[in-house]
Amino acid sequence: MVVGGFVAVVAAAFYPIFFHPLTHKNEYEVQKVNRAGINQADVQPV
Repeated sequence: MVVGGFVAVVAAAFYPIFFHPLTHKNEYEVQKVNRAGINQADVQPV
């Protein structure tokens, strides 16, 4: 029961970090559209 509880806590912690972005990819495509005309070297020089 302790091991099962630990696995459940780890799974609950990893869901918003790893699994949610994988299942909702279309929500993260907005960044690609918004950054289309920006040259990174102009914004943040090396």
